[in-house]
Amino acid sequence: MRRLAMAGRLPSAGAMIGVFDSGFGGLTVLASLAKALPQYDYLFLADSARAPYGARSFEVVHEYTREAVSWLFDEGCTLVVLACNTASARALRTIQQRDLPARWPDRRVLGVVRPSVEALAGLPPGAIPGETPPSDAAGVVAVLGTEGTIASDSYGIELRKLAPQLRLVQQACPMWVPLVEAGEIEGEGPEWFLKRSLAPVLRPDCMPQRLLLGCTHYPLLLPSLRRLVPEGVEILSQGEIVASRLAQWMQRHPEQEARLSRGGRRHFATTDDPAWFAARGGRLLGHALVAERARLRPVGD
Repeated sequence: MRRLAMAGRLPSAGAMIGVFDSGFGGLTVLASLAKALPQYDYLFLADSARAPYGARSFEVVHEYTREAVSWLFDEGCTLVVLACNTASARALRTIQQRDLPARWPDRRVLGVVRPSVEALAGLPPGAIPGETPPSDAAGVVAVLGTEGTIASDSYGIELRKLAPQLRLVQQACPMWVPLVEAGEIEGEGPEWFLKRSLAPVLRPDCMPQRLLLGCTHYPLLLPSLRRLVPEGVEILSQGEIVASRLAQWMQRHPEQEARLSRGGRRHFATTDDPAWFAARGGRLLGHALVAERARLRPVGD
């Protein structure tokens, strides 16, 4: 596979951190990572041509995610963060347990579900089921996510292990990602869709203590969400969660951290039109960026 002709190509002695999402939403995670860990080099990949992933099957999400991971590894990444809840929920376990040992035993792929559940439960990073004391008394917490993430029950499975005393409310928000991808994040139209999805969650008889935005697109809707969510409900955004947990993961895995290059560089790639992605992504990040075209290929079993 042809490597990207990126300016300031990284030296072979160092490796980038790959960040993958199906679309623009993962830029919110990249921004948090770059703020918390600015010394490292990052390569962001968006599979914009096939976004969104939310309603796709387990098999298709695994296939697409594995192709993206393979591409990032080929481009010089040794650590990949799946900044996509659907990919984390439907593909991460298979990639970690089957694909990495068979194809890339020296590489690592991390997701957003486990660290997000720890934060949702108010637990420290790396909490061990049965050994970590409950964070607080029984209460209600909520997750907003894509259809695929909610259908997988990944958050429910992890929360029942770590904090079984908590009641979890899960709500699919099928229109939120298309709104963000279309740049419609403010106004009466978007707020109508937000209210429609929030209504089953923000009930007076079971108001959640914490509300997790279980999709990396959703923080881009935060200005509207803060107006609609009662003040007493804590809104959790995954960018900050993932950044803090990744820093702690690196402390626990110094052999992986030592492999990473430290040039403070950011590279961007998309499977769709690079100019279109750069224009939209630049507006979301608040600064200009240059993107290149990525061509993903099937990965044989």
